Amino acid sequence: QVQLAESGGGLVQAGGSLRLSCAASGHSFSSNVMGWFRQAPGEEREPVALKSWSSGLTYYADSVKGRFTISKDSAKNTMYLQMNSLKPEDTAVYYCAVRSSPIFATSAREFDYWGQGTQVTVSS
Repeated sequence: QVQLAESGGGLVQAGGSLRLSCAASGHSFSSNVMGWFRQAPGEEREPVALKSWSSGLTYYADSVKGRFTISKDSAKNTMYLQMNSLKPEDTAVYYCAVRSSPIFATSAREFDYWGQGTQVTVSS
């Protein structure tokens, strides 16, 4: 049974940084596709940063390219999202997710396991 737990969200001023963590149990980051989604009030859940750890294929939303970085610590079985130069429009609940299939995908519907989410609020 895969369990994911996010942490690291909070309130930050525009231009600031946060690092989100996703601790996984029952799953190894060495396979499949994993990453981060976000959902703002009244909006659909959207992909932010996704990575196939086996192939190295990586996706970043255009709105976060150059500002966000996805990474992992295999020894800790933890995935991270480093978020720099944060903007008010980055405000959302951020979720980590795992796709069971090794085929790369970016739609939230294609991911099978989800964390509970962590709130990120960026003030102007």
